[in-house]
Amino acid sequence: MYIYNVTVNVEAGAHREWLKWMQEAHIPDVLSTGKFTNARMCRVLVTEETGGYTYAIQYTTPDQDTLQQYYREDAERLRTEVSRLFGEKVVAFRTELEIISEHQH
Repeated sequence: MYIYNVTVNVEAGAHREWLKWMQEAHIPDVLSTGKFTNARMCRVLVTEETGGYTYAIQYTTPDQDTLQQYYREDAERLRTEVSRLFGEKVVAFRTELEIISEHQH
């Protein structure tokens, strides 16, 4: 299993609108591609020097091939939508994580 992690910093003035849009539109759109089994949105509890709010959105996918398929078929369209709506008020960077093991208590 893999996690496609998107860490996003959002300017304070756009925060409420962006958060609502993420939860009601963008995350459901990403999941509707059929390439991810679930999504988790986390607030990063570190104060950024640049201000604003930081989140990590984690999408779980079964394998590297499915993630590459997402990049080829869907990523550009979905990223363009974020840019169109929020421009430079939102800055994101992406990380791929491989799940080595999971433990529950």
